[in-house]
Amino acid sequence: MQVLDRVELYLVKTPLPAPHAPSWIPGTIRTHVSMCIVRFITDDGVEGWSGFPAAGRERAGLGDLLAGLFLGQDAGDIERLSERIQIMAAGGNFNWWLEPAFWDIKAKSAGLPLYKLLGGTDDRIRLYASSGELRDPGARREEAEARLAEGFDTMKIRVHDFDEAVDIDHISDIARHMQGRMRISVDCNQAFRLTQNGDAPLWSLDRAKRFVDAAADVGLAWVEEPLFGEWHEEIARLTTYSRVPVAGGELHVMGYRELARMMKMGCYNIFQPDAMWAGGITQCLKVAALCRQEGIRFTPHCWSNGFGFIANAHVFAASGFAGEELFEYPISPPGWTPEGRDQIFSQPFLHENGWFAMPQTPGLGFEINQETLEKYGQCFFKASRNSTHWMPEVLSAP
Repeated sequence: MQVLDRVELYLVKTPLPAPHAPSWIPGTIRTHVSMCIVRFITDDGVEGWSGFPAAGRERAGLGDLLAGLFLGQDAGDIERLSERIQIMAAGGNFNWWLEPAFWDIKAKSAGLPLYKLLGGTDDRIRLYASSGELRDPGARREEAEARLAEGFDTMKIRVHDFDEAVDIDHISDIARHMQGRMRISVDCNQAFRLTQNGDAPLWSLDRAKRFVDAAADVGLAWVEEPLFGEWHEEIARLTTYSRVPVAGGELHVMGYRELARMMKMGCYNIFQPDAMWAGGITQCLKVAALCRQEGIRFTPHCWSNGFGFIANAHVFAASGFAGEELFEYPISPPGWTPEGRDQIFSQPFLHENGWFAMPQTPGLGFEINQETLEKYGQCFFKASRNSTHWMPEVLSAP
């Protein structure tokens, strides 16, 4: 049996090439890709890595949980390890982003890329460009033209204005401008109101209905998360009402069981769970299987960091949907680019003419850039089955 022997936690902040203003956190300007990174090491030396967005030092106490729950466990028993992540969640710690690290170990030990270990056969996946910022109509047209020139035939934009007429005018303008050349979809980000930096509206069902009517009238490909994710009944009513596909599912942290209940209720035409939030790789693939059974579309979400992108790419390539759906490719220059996002890896995850070639190396398919890790990262916790070493002084620095 291959045993989890050691664990390390890092806080890493790599600089972006330019400031980035994510639409889902109004008023926020990001200058770095900030991540909490985990490294598990087995007794025979196989490493598994994963990483999750970090606002700051909020995971400073995670080490004790990881050491106590995972060290000494069978590294190949993903189901048991996932149960322990669920146990962590009972205390308010939803950390599904840990699970891809276990799959990284299992696929490396098998000598296979993860998607092939999971039964996938799609070596290349078709992408859609996913913008992450609010932009004025002129800038949005320029952005769409740039993505079209790069080989994308579908782009997702963002809206989030207090005046719903502004949002409707925005999707109408870009849809007309790109008509016949590029499909447009739109992400409303559950009308999030993270108002520590700037305010934003919370949509009602009536506003969402007016918006999907406008989206259908201009031929949008789908409307993503127009309502708060916990409003299951309202989402189901909107899905039934809408003439354009309604998509969602990325932040449903209860995973497969919650998403299966939502599917039974009639929520969403397209399910988009994210393995880093919504139950890990295992549960996302169960969602994909249920979507196939119920005749519902499936494609994962992946706007977080390079770890999230590649973990969900493996989910998509193994899901059986890669031949008929598109996979998200976050790109929002000049601030959010694959090269800027993926400095923690030896190579960024780049597309080629709107396609992504799945890595053929064993595991998740990346190598950590040790120089970047040493320059921009701070290891704040190490543990083995025999010892624990906290480095709180690392996280006390400004």
